[in-house]
Amino acid sequence: MRYLFVVLALLFSACAASDNSTTLEKDIPYYPQAIRDSNDYINSRARLDVYCPESEAPLPVIVWFHAGGIRGGEKHLPDALVDRGACVVSPNYRLSPKVKSPAYIEDAAAAVAWIFNNIADYGGDPLLIFLSGHSAGGYLSSMLTMDKRWLEAHDIDANDVAGLIPMSGHTITHFTVREERGLPGETPVIDELAPIYYVRAVAPPILLITGDRDKELLGRYEENAYFMRMMKVAGHDDTRIVELKGQDHSMTEPAFPLLLDEVERVVALRRGLPETAE
Repeated sequence: MRYLFVVLALLFSACAASDNSTTLEKDIPYYPQAIRDSNDYINSRARLDVYCPESEAPLPVIVWFHAGGIRGGEKHLPDALVDRGACVVSPNYRLSPKVKSPAYIEDAAAAVAWIFNNIADYGGDPLLIFLSGHSAGGYLSSMLTMDKRWLEAHDIDANDVAGLIPMSGHTITHFTVREERGLPGETPVIDELAPIYYVRAVAPPILLITGDRDKELLGRYEENAYFMRMMKVAGHDDTRIVELKGQDHSMTEPAFPLLLDEVERVVALRRGLPETAE
């Protein structure tokens, strides 16, 4: 019996050590209390999850916005990004048609502002925050990086984002925004709610990832390719695109290693380290 107690004590100690080796907190509200008290939908939806593995030094941070056409989806921490040497933060945001644009962009900006202001408390490096996401999430991460007014509302310069890595995200105005205006999805629009509207020379490094142009949603590869071309024309020398041949719009699994490689590349550049050979 004494031996059993010793074994159980050791197991408990091991579990406790494991619990202390990482930080995982869920459903953290990212709006101030007064705003949450005034809006039940914000209070229930505007929350995020934070995961940070144990590290002696501050870790780069990957912000992962979920997909769902801005009409569905839930925050989640992708398994492929967990325990890969970075903190991962996944926010929810309000959805159409319950709200209309730009409410969901405002939510995304508020979430990123919270991350800039608080991630150091969890072991993340606020100087190494990368914005990413799939489809609608890619659109939101691109809007926050390219249209500087959203983060400026929180006294944050979008150029302080370490890198933008959208997966199959719109660079034109999102089809849900167009639908809210009564336009069909086949009608392309480039206006103030399109990331490509804000091409500029000075911006964070950008890696665009899409599925195969022949398997993607309507024009998703082509609009990303056009965005890349216009960024280069504007003088931005660190915009690249990867087309995942044979992959359709659901292309996140083969794209996650590319995201992690890009984070590693930019971190090495920021810290003056030699880049890892591919």
